[in-house]
Amino acid sequence: GAWNPFTWFAALISMAGCLNKFGLIPWFSQQVVSVVGGWGLAWQPAFVIIVLLYYYSHYLFASGAAHIGAMYTAFLSVAVACGSPPLMSALCLGMLSNIMGCFTTYGIGSAPPIFGTGYVKLDKWYTLGGILSVYYLFVWLGIGGAWWKVLGLW
Repeated sequence: GAWNPFTWFAALISMAGCLNKFGLIPWFSQQVVSVVGGWGLAWQPAFVIIVLLYYYSHYLFASGAAHIGAMYTAFLSVAVACGSPPLMSALCLGMLSNIMGCFTTYGIGSAPPIFGTGYVKLDKWYTLGGILSVYYLFVWLGIGGAWWKVLGLW
């Protein structure tokens, strides 16, 4: 029924809160800081790694708000510490935060009710989400990255 998506979404948000409460999210963020920062990479490859980890770690979160609240600041700090331009890093992570909701049936507030209608099967949703995720990265980092260079953001 109509309440089914809300019931599942509430459970997923609660689970994400517990993961944060018991230290998994801060631990994961610190691991990224330690590993990426310790490799001594130039800022460009470090930025790509940070963005990919940030973008695809959304699969582990029940909502965009939980993911952004837990990870955005930590990942932005790592990117800037690795030498990435601050404005470009903030904008890129912010933009990707808005488009990563299509990955899963629970990743953004509108997804559970849409999925609950039954028009799109679970395997199809995840297949399309995976395809779109690669397309979005190509557009935002590839084409967008070249445009940001023209604009002088890096």
